[in-house]
Amino acid sequence: MIEAKNVYKSFGDHQVLNGVSAIFDTGKCNLIIGQSGSGKTVLMKCLVGLYEIDKGQVWYDDRAFSKMSFDEMKIIRQEIGMLFQGGALFDSMNVEQNIMFPLAMFTKQTEQENRERANECLSRVNLENVNKLLPSELSGGMKKRVAIARAIAMNPKYLFCDEPNSGLDPYTASVIDNLISEITQEFNMTTVINTHDMNSVIEIGDKINYIHEGKLWWEGDKESILKSDNKELNEFVFATELTRRLK
Repeated sequence: MIEAKNVYKSFGDHQVLNGVSAIFDTGKCNLIIGQSGSGKTVLMKCLVGLYEIDKGQVWYDDRAFSKMSFDEMKIIRQEIGMLFQGGALFDSMNVEQNIMFPLAMFTKQTEQENRERANECLSRVNLENVNKLLPSELSGGMKKRVAIARAIAMNPKYLFCDEPNSGLDPYTASVIDNLISEITQEFNMTTVINTHDMNSVIEIGDKINYIHEGKLWWEGDKESILKSDNKELNEFVFATELTRRLK
């Protein structure tokens, strides 16, 4: 479990997060949704420590992450997997080398052990015989699956996904959604997903946090979001779905 307790964050005179309190449950896909500029990306960066919060606390299970020293934070960061919006694969490294990169950096395993772990992760995301390919030789969906394989290489307790479906067609996006959901349950991870994709919300939204003007405006699940009487949430859902259908 990850918990944000009354988190505030501003940049200069601009208040972005205004007392956000939210719980992200273990073994579930916890989605953060909201309009551009609502603060959802800033919240995710505060959760992983990329931004220092102005006030409040961030907890990882029973550990007060936001009060830790840099060296103490490094220990928790080794328990975190990150799936970046564009995949963020290293262009000069092949698939196998990309997945082995965090293993070489943070473990004392041999190169052969790292290679075996890379193959296990590739198998889990249903990719085989692509070890020696460069990112430029992969489709968009394959890049995302390689990025997922790298994100789970260290057996993380916590998985953060920033717009995992960005730039993907609806079918491939659904494949990525289901893969993230399966891995979350299989490894009992605390998964936090920043998204604006309503298909993702409806398919895998075990817990949904709607951020509006820097505040947690609504929380619920995929069954309750379409039945909500929250005015701002309904306007966001309708506008997002209408935009998707017009594309």
